[in-house]
Amino acid sequence: MGFEILIAVLAVALIQTFVAKPFGVPSQSMEQTLRIGDRIIVNRTNSTVDRGDIVVFSHGATWQDAELPESPNPFVKAARKVGDLTGIGPSNTAYTVKRVIGLPDDQVMCCDEDGRVVVNGEPLVEPYVYQDHTFRATELTCDTTPRSSRCFPEIRVPTDRLLVLGDHRSQSADSVVNCRGGTVAQGCARFVPLNRVVGPVVFRIWPLETFGRVNN
Repeated sequence: MGFEILIAVLAVALIQTFVAKPFGVPSQSMEQTLRIGDRIIVNRTNSTVDRGDIVVFSHGATWQDAELPESPNPFVKAARKVGDLTGIGPSNTAYTVKRVIGLPDDQVMCCDEDGRVVVNGEPLVEPYVYQDHTFRATELTCDTTPRSSRCFPEIRVPTDRLLVLGDHRSQSADSVVNCRGGTVAQGCARFVPLNRVVGPVVFRIWPLETFGRVNN
């Protein structure tokens, strides 16, 4: 019986490491596409990333860190090591889910005269955006004082990075959270390293009434 349990755990670990891995959605930043408490499946076999994809990526206490700070608690340290090896339970990394807006070397800014995000000179059509920052033509734009908090200056995405935003724009701590309302792009954005992308979100397994593919 013990050997069978070990084989089952190893099988689950291998599937989560190389094929598909479940995650929970902890915040409202991707509403209404994903809601707090949703359980989602990430495809680990797909290494391509396209604009508009919803992806899960790993990080530490900040997006710049690869791992969480080491815990002084030996039980937590042991549990994290098991999680790193099996993909089950806590681990030494945290995970975040966002939508890819800027690919490597893209130029991204907001906003055009209609309040849209612009990538490489072309405005995006984003039907998935929910409760964006306030933007009112002539009254509160990128040219008024004060500026709309929807606005951010033109940002060039580094060659090996991604720029990601949440669908619930006004409640998302995303790549441009520190750039909004500002006019200087230098140093304000935070990016996702390509090698920390776990994979695209492809399926929702909970709650049952929304079971099925996640439409980007």
